[in-house]
Amino acid sequence: MYFLKNYFNYSWDEGRADLIAALTVAAIALPQGIAYALIAGVDPRFGLYSAIFVTAIASIFGSSSHLVNSPTSAISLVVFSTLAFIEPDARLDAYEAMFLLGIIVGTLQILIAVFKLGDLTRYISESVILGFMTGAAILLAVGQIANSLGIRDKGTAHQQIFYRLWLTLTQGNPNYKALTITILTVVLALVLRKLVRKYRLPQMDMLVVLVFMSILGYLLGWSVHGIGGKTAIAVAGSVPASLPLPHIPEIKFAWIPAMSSGALAIAFLGLLEALAIAKSIANQTGQLLDYNRQCMAEGLANLGGGFLQCLPGSGSLTRSAINYQAGAKTRFSGVLTAIIVAVALLALAPLTKYIPKAALAGLLILTAARLIDLKRLRYTFQASSFDAILVVITTLTALFVGIEYSILTGVALSILLFVPRAAKLKGAELVVSSEGIVRERLSFDPPCTSIILFDLEGEIFFGAAPELDRYLDQLKKRAIGASQERRGFANAAALRYLVRNSLYCLAPKARTQPRYRLYRAARTLPARCQEAWYYGVPCWSPS
Repeated sequence: MYFLKNYFNYSWDEGRADLIAALTVAAIALPQGIAYALIAGVDPRFGLYSAIFVTAIASIFGSSSHLVNSPTSAISLVVFSTLAFIEPDARLDAYEAMFLLGIIVGTLQILIAVFKLGDLTRYISESVILGFMTGAAILLAVGQIANSLGIRDKGTAHQQIFYRLWLTLTQGNPNYKALTITILTVVLALVLRKLVRKYRLPQMDMLVVLVFMSILGYLLGWSVHGIGGKTAIAVAGSVPASLPLPHIPEIKFAWIPAMSSGALAIAFLGLLEALAIAKSIANQTGQLLDYNRQCMAEGLANLGGGFLQCLPGSGSLTRSAINYQAGAKTRFSGVLTAIIVAVALLALAPLTKYIPKAALAGLLILTAARLIDLKRLRYTFQASSFDAILVVITTLTALFVGIEYSILTGVALSILLFVPRAAKLKGAELVVSSEGIVRERLSFDPPCTSIILFDLEGEIFFGAAPELDRYLDQLKKRAIGASQERRGFANAAALRYLVRNSLYCLAPKARTQPRYRLYRAARTLPARCQEAWYYGVPCWSPS
């Protein structure tokens, strides 16, 4: 209903702007759809189907005016890892399992939206995502080395990726024609990207590179079937010039436990990607987002995609940024993008058999290099050992255990490391100088005989109760021998959480001398409206 309401209010100016943006986004959706299917280890058509149906459904039901859903490199890697339990020869089983995976992911995301649990994604810290993306980028680049060299992958998906790489490099002979295509692709893509940025051209560099390398391979005869039906270099393969019919995937209950961790990782990662991108663009446009509705749209897109033979997807940073920069006005730009990709699929599908895999590998290796954010990594390692540990462990988990486990491991580790850190309190006695300035008491400052000012910083919750009790005992010792009217004040302006569990340790001390007050400045009120709370009242509870 929301979409129809917007549709009936649709203006010609909005339609023209959305169409221009859709044409630009579709130019990158075509090569990315094929490339990301290659990452997931499935037929290229499933990536293109996803660029049609997942994109359209998410745009219809979503909240963001600029977010474009599609397969992404990170999610395609998780799909590949999740389907690794299926034997390489059982391709049809792998396809059915992928459709079922999309349905499970969509169902999980819909449940998250129904129970309004989308806010749980905020517990996945930036450090975890940084580590995940770093690991995903390395896996993406390593996974394309065989295609870039024109070598057949050795080993099985059950084996560790670096061991498979070693087998591939030691047991295969490089195809120098494929290597030439890869190098030319990378060089041409870098040059075109610089020209696009310098002259502010439409961001169609990936499509232009792929078309150019396909034509070059054809003219050289490398992608043309010769004697025995073989080509000099591997090609992506033909895609049927048709759209998929609704399909109910085969359900094997033995698959579900094997896919559960991957489905959970894709569900949360997909929501995190989509919400982060939508929020980033909304901050620039001023659009008010309904995050819960966006979660529902992500789930509906993957659920519907599972019944339409689609590779699971999420919000695409590249396509969404291009959509915004190209001047899209409404969510209908995503629907137009899907329509354009569908028309291109019907018209140009036979030509995909001339696309060299080495060219796709070159583009994906370049994508992997751009996924590694060296500036953020440097800043994280310099800023906090806590965050650095999260990045390293999440990255190593992705590389050596499984990419589907890296997000889950990072979240669990975040919680385990955060609780001890959050339980630490920092206390310092304050004095008022002769100039009227409140500062920390130094060793040579004489003690005040009438009042104790105590600054307490940290998180007050049940885990911090022992630390809080220790600081209050210090106050009690400082007060021994002083006047009965001497009072202790604890400045808690920096405290963010006040939990009843941690306040019980204050009650016994509040009934003795000196009296204790927890004094804070209310953020939403003027400074003169500061509140003083007296503890020891049995029925007291924090607001």
